[in-house]
This record gives sequence, C-alpha cells and structure tokens, in this order.
Amino acid sequence: MIASPVSFDNTQNAFEYKSDAELKKARFLFRSMGNALLVKWGIRITPWAIRARLPIKGIIRKTIFSQFVGGETLEQTASVARKLNSFQVQAILDYGVEGGDDGETGFDHACSEFIRVINYASSQSNIPFISIKVTGFARFELLEKLDSSLDSASGPLMKRYASALASFTEGEFAEWKRVQARMHLICEVAAAKDVGILVDAEETWIQDPVDVLCIQMMAEFNKEKVIVFNTVQFYRHDRLSFLKDMLEAALLKDFVLGVKLVRGAYMEKERERAEAHGYTSPIQKDKQATDRDYNSGVAFCMDHLDHISVIIASHNEYSNLFATHLLLEKKLPLNHPYVHFSQLYGMSDNITFNLAKAGCSVSKYLPFGPIEDVVPYLMRRAEENSSLSGQTGRELTLIQKELDRRKRLHIP
Repeated sequence: MIASPVSFDNTQNAFEYKSDAELKKARFLFRSMGNALLVKWGIRITPWAIRARLPIKGIIRKTIFSQFVGGETLEQTASVARKLNSFQVQAILDYGVEGGDDGETGFDHACSEFIRVINYASSQSNIPFISIKVTGFARFELLEKLDSSLDSASGPLMKRYASALASFTEGEFAEWKRVQARMHLICEVAAAKDVGILVDAEETWIQDPVDVLCIQMMAEFNKEKVIVFNTVQFYRHDRLSFLKDMLEAALLKDFVLGVKLVRGAYMEKERERAEAHGYTSPIQKDKQATDRDYNSGVAFCMDHLDHISVIIASHNEYSNLFATHLLLEKKLPLNHPYVHFSQLYGMSDNITFNLAKAGCSVSKYLPFGPIEDVVPYLMRRAEENSSLSGQTGRELTLIQKELDRRKRLHIP
C-alpha cells in the first residue's frame, strides 16, 4: 500500500456519527443484502409493490431508505446534511426527479425542480454541488438519435456535432434547442448562486449528446470559477482518451475542465445491448483494466490542476489513497480547491470520515425524494452490495470492528 496520511481502518472516525443502535441497524441491513436470494426477490417485488400501492413504504423507509437516502423532502434531508457538516463532511444533493410521461411539461417541471434544489443548496454552507440528469429534462429517443448521428460522423466530438444536427427534422431541432435552453438556465442559476452542477453519466448510446451539452456549458460558465462538471465512467475502455480530449477542448476554448471520475454503472445493460445489436462492447475487458484507467485518470487530473477541477467519486480505497499520495508528492494541500472526494451516503464511511479527519475536501452523495421516485436507486444499491466478498463484506467487517471496540471501552 502507498504512503498516505489517511488510514481507512480507523473505525472510530468512520462511525463517530452513528449510535450503537444505528450501527446495529446497518449491520442487519448489510447482512440482509448479503443474501443473494433475498436481494433477487426484493429487487423484483419492491417496485411492483410500490406501484400496486401495497403498504410497504413504512418498512422501506425504516430500512434501506434511511441507510442510503437523506429524506423524502429537502427539509428532512437538511438534518442529515447538518449532521454530516458537524464532522466536516459536505453533501451533494441529488433529487430523483424524472421528466415522466408528461412530455415537455414534465421536462420543464424537472428543470424547475433542479433550480429549486440549487436555490436551497446556495443557502447552506456545506452543500457545494447538486447532481442532475439530462434525461430528467430531455427525451431519451431524441438523445439516442443525436448520439447515433454523432457516431456516424468522423473527427472530434464538437466537429461531429455540427454535422449531426443535420439529421434532425425541424421539430426535433426545436426540441433540442429547448433541451439546451433548460440546461443553460440550470447552469446560469447555479453560476449566480455559486453552486456546482454535476452532470450524471448516461448509457453509451445517449452519452455523446450529454458530453456535447457539458462542453458547451463549461465553455461558458467555467471561466472564472468551476460550475459544470461532466462525469467520466472508467468501466468504458475509451474514457481515458476522452478525458484527455476534453482537456484539449478546455485549453482551446479557455475554460477550466470540471470532471467527476467514477468507475460507473450500466455495465450489464451495456454488455447485453452490445451483444443484441452486434457491436463491440464499450466495457473494459476486466476490473483490472477499469482500475488501471481510473487511477491513470486520477494521475492525469493531478498533473493538470491548473486546468482541471476533479471530483474523485470512488469507493475504492486504493484510488483515494493514491490521490492523497499524489497531492503530498506534489507538495499540494490535501484540501486543494480543485480536488474533492465523494462517496455515496450509507456506504464507505471509513473512507469519507477519515478523509475529512485528514483535512480533505470530501462529501457524501445524498439522494432525496419520495420513496417511489428513489426505489430504482435503492434497488441498484441493494444489487451492488449483494456480494459478501465485496463491498458488503468490507462494510460488515468495519461495523463489527467498531461495535467490538465500543463494547471493550463500554462506550454507550
């Protein structure tokens, strides 16, 4: 392991914000998620039960919801954010808003909701960012068509974009202009309120238009401060080169590149679609390749902090330690203004709170919203934690270690 001022084995720091009862509840939940059969049926039944209006919201609210979600409203989430703040941990707000089936009306509503969250975040001292999804205010099929046209063209992304628009009908072009206008309004309000916008990554077959929007917005709003951040998913084998291409665009257009580095989601969906449509999978050949590119991405950003502001959004202990090691090696402060760390709320507290204790700028990604809106998010958390040999096993080991420590010391 590399040298670092941080120890992720310190459970006292990791769980100081949790009572014994809360730790035991978390232990029960992670043990349940370690039961593959239980998770499999839960993932199938829960969304159906919510749609059927069965009385299960109370159970969800007291278990998986309270572990991974800040609350159903901004007001409920505020108490969680304040608690995190008392331990020098910030929050990234993510509202599970979707455009729904209401067409343009639904997309306009989603835009308004994002702006409402921005306004709230600006009133709080420890909420530097909010997260948004372009699919919240843009029709999926429109993004898919533009992405396909971009794939058909050759050359750098922004050059392909100009020719790709020619494939749109007059109505589609007007629709795309409305998508751009919503994105611009969100970024404009965020810039005025000094709140960062983290744009979530999407599936590969709609990602190019999202990248186009991000570059357009960064070119306008990331001049004097960094407002817009694009997300780079390193489970894709082309993303390290794309990160370097984005920096070239930033240098050319004279803006600071904002990036959030993740390993990523959608992996199984991507593989299945590639096989079904007969094209080469965009997914890395193995986890080692993903880890290699992720850490190379971290190093690349650290080498260009005069032009890149990076959010290291990772649950991988090595990647976080590697980033702190690079900062020290370059004689840069751990709380460098262009380096931020983040983990999901309810997971990897050993990383988050020990980074905070060491003086790093770090946050919890804090989803909130009505239970029915965040059920898909909760099902993903349950599914990814279903391997006892992976994340769940690590969580359980740390929780038990802290409970044993408290028992020895008779800590209430």
